[in-house]
Amino acid sequence: MKFTRRTLQSAAALTLLGAMAGTPAFAQDKPKVALVMKSLANEFFRTMEDGAKAHQKAHAAEYTLVANGIKDETDTSAQIKMVEQMVAQKINALVIAPADSKALVPVIKAAIDKGILVVNIDNQLDGAALKEKGILVPFVGPDNRAGAKLVGDALAKELKAGDKVGIIEGVSTTFNAQQRTLGYQDAMKAAGVTVVGVQSGQWEIDKGNTVAAGMMREHPDLKALLAGNDSMALGAVAAVKAAGKTGKVLVVGYDNIGAIKPMLKDGRVLATADQFAAKQAVFGIETALKAIADKKKQSEMPAEVKTDVVLVTKDSK
Repeated sequence: MKFTRRTLQSAAALTLLGAMAGTPAFAQDKPKVALVMKSLANEFFRTMEDGAKAHQKAHAAEYTLVANGIKDETDTSAQIKMVEQMVAQKINALVIAPADSKALVPVIKAAIDKGILVVNIDNQLDGAALKEKGILVPFVGPDNRAGAKLVGDALAKELKAGDKVGIIEGVSTTFNAQQRTLGYQDAMKAAGVTVVGVQSGQWEIDKGNTVAAGMMREHPDLKALLAGNDSMALGAVAAVKAAGKTGKVLVVGYDNIGAIKPMLKDGRVLATADQFAAKQAVFGIETALKAIADKKKQSEMPAEVKTDVVLVTKDSK
């Protein structure tokens, strides 16, 4: 057989294609990581995005980053579409803070089936839903129940047995909302304090405000409101002020966003928890990058990577 330049080029191309079989072409370049968050109207997720972008800038030679978030904490369908768009952009890894612990699992399974590594941050995906789809997704984040108990314990020191409090929960279908409520309930039970109700403020200021106002109307002797995040705590503070109960109804939150800091200082908010938003995204990205570098499959990744959560009060350094 006579070898021409063209046949040699064709053979080389076929060899290259053979070597790349089963590996997306984009994987030959530096990895492309997508960060998909919940509502960017929430300062917590803007901080998370800023931390991720700063990390990528410092490691620009190592990976590229595409970051986005939904406008509304409850817009699960928009987040599902966002993941589908990221997958279409030929990403290598997806780091996601899911808006819903169950609803995002099918689209995550579809991403994994395409060879994309997925890491879960902030709000843990539902274990049963993952098992049903036969996938393992590592959770990189804090123990929300323990963090909320720290906040609840700090509040309990200002209350006495038999006092009444209300819990303003995040989106009730999310694992972190459920865990924070449990942490608050753990602390209140230990102190002999009565939880008169748990209602969802859907992580948002306005909804938190409405729930707080309703709870105070229904229970005029309410002593405190425990909000599942600082956005809802901001709404609760406004409701307490409008009811003329500043200093009489205590408020606690969770996340330690910038807007809560002056309120901690002047006592409008008694305590919150810092779970280091910027670090959470970075830990998730680093977990994904390590798996890519080590050529690990999704099923070979660690099940969980715990991150810190600490109590923050006006006395915190």
